[in-house]
Amino acid sequence: MTDHDGPVPAADPAGRDRAWFEDLFTAHAGAVHRYFLRRAPRDDVEDLTADVLATAWRRRADLPEGHELPWLYRTAGFVLANHRRKGRPVPVESLPDDADGEYAADPADLVLADAQVSDALAALSDRDRHVLMLHAWEGLDGEELAAALGIGRGGAAAALSRARARLRSAWDERVTA
Repeated sequence: MTDHDGPVPAADPAGRDRAWFEDLFTAHAGAVHRYFLRRAPRDDVEDLTADVLATAWRRRADLPEGHELPWLYRTAGFVLANHRRKGRPVPVESLPDDADGEYAADPADLVLADAQVSDALAALSDRDRHVLMLHAWEGLDGEELAAALGIGRGGAAAALSRARARLRSAWDERVTA
């Protein structure tokens, strides 16, 4: 049996069939979409989100049980990096357009409207910003942050601690300047 997505497996040994994917999509597509809204040009968000979800379908056997969202965020980071390598200008971190009001109530988004916070974040490395945003925006900590970064839990805790210290230092430089 086939459809527009290609052959549909009769039964995936891990139980990861179309129903599994629909559940994954329902649970996490919005989070992946918001991830890109904050990091990519608005015109590209739908395509980037679709790329991540298509990768999840193709590599469904690789998704760790119970850590699907961190895996999706990690994949989203790779998709965004590939997108940036294609030469498209991408802002460091994009504040979502609040014209539709869909995400404007998120305090993490509103904080970026503050010029001092934006300047402090811009002073950080891409890696530090990525770690902080996964923690602050996406709410990842502990095992989930480690899975999204592709490192151990101790390494993730250390990366978060270092990124916070560098943000604190960048903040102090801006408010005392």
